[in-house]
Amino acid sequence: MSIRTRFAPSPTGSMHIGSLRTAAYAYALAKHSGGQFLLRIEDTDQKREVKGATQKIYDVLQKFDLGWDEKPVVQSQRLKIYQDAAQRLIQSGHAVSDQGAIRLKIPPRETISFHDFVLDHDVSWKSDDIPPAVLLKSDGFPTYHLAMPVDDHDMGITHVIRTVEWLPSTPIHILVFKYLNYELPQIGHPSAILDPAGGKLSKRKGNVSVEQFLARGYLPEALLNFVILLGWAPKDNRELFTLEQFVSTFDIKGFQKSNPIFNTQKLDWFNGHYIRQKSDTELTHLVKPYVKNKLSSTQITQVIPLIKDRLIKLSDFDQLTQFFVSRPAIPPNASVSPTHLKFAIVNIDAILNNEIVDKIKSQGWKVGDFFMSLRIAVCGSKFTPPITETMLVLGKEESLKRLNSAIGKLKID
Repeated sequence: MSIRTRFAPSPTGSMHIGSLRTAAYAYALAKHSGGQFLLRIEDTDQKREVKGATQKIYDVLQKFDLGWDEKPVVQSQRLKIYQDAAQRLIQSGHAVSDQGAIRLKIPPRETISFHDFVLDHDVSWKSDDIPPAVLLKSDGFPTYHLAMPVDDHDMGITHVIRTVEWLPSTPIHILVFKYLNYELPQIGHPSAILDPAGGKLSKRKGNVSVEQFLARGYLPEALLNFVILLGWAPKDNRELFTLEQFVSTFDIKGFQKSNPIFNTQKLDWFNGHYIRQKSDTELTHLVKPYVKNKLSSTQITQVIPLIKDRLIKLSDFDQLTQFFVSRPAIPPNASVSPTHLKFAIVNIDAILNNEIVDKIKSQGWKVGDFFMSLRIAVCGSKFTPPITETMLVLGKEESLKRLNSAIGKLKID
């Protein structure tokens, strides 16, 4: 039997980073065995729906190459189907109409259980502990408790991966599947992603939107690589995966039981790695939307090789290159030797031709100390891209102006 999975987001706002992880797991589970990955838009909560959010869901999935098979199912276009299902439940005695709404009747003194294929253990509940659930609201729209089983049945879904928040509702869904004579798909709940400050990662605690991460300059391939390892790991503990490699390697035995912590430093490491895999031409194109200074495309391409190793996010480009477009101030208490700067002015051609080291040594100076003075005078910082290459991009004339300006600011006679 072919595996069919689905990703079923609600268009109620920006996609949560945890939702991207769910989509990636469902995609990999299906594609690893040559199955189908489907998309469903759960838009029955009309009051919370955000205009344009459905298109953004499509755009985000496409940006991460998580393409879906078949036409997306849109719940608001299937109201009659849910209403008919609710009536069947009433007719079979498993639901009751209550003030215009239809509620599921929970059987007394039963044990309801299923095997969670992600957690890899059986989960059970006493039916007496399960409250009656609304299946169809008085406005004719279904709740998740009804729409999900009906849709999963009609779409032929064999495996459901969804967030652990839905685990307490699972016995309700099991009963609906049973009472509608539907075959129950395998269901799995990956562990919850935790905030570094404690508790579950949530919108209230900060930036958890996929779009916001992309806007800050995280690459899709880095973000995807990072999130798939939040709750899953291969047998060999490998860390770097393209989407194709993840699909090929995917194994449900790799799901981890402990709750992963959202480690931003680790995400930064992934992003820096993937940035350094890009060509200078590719990076020029990628950083352009983040460039607010006056660097031209040609200058950006010249500068990219100098800062590539220091670039963590695409949005860091402006900060790292600001000194190229404006003369920096000399930091307070900076260790800058006036003698070094005067010597640099006289020997500017030797510096630009990489012929200065022997001349520095002939003065009895430490090479590192000389270049530190040069960095601070030209770039305004001890930590800069390679200073000779930086001066070549700035040009001889601008480099001399900065050296002379630094001398003036230091009030050197």
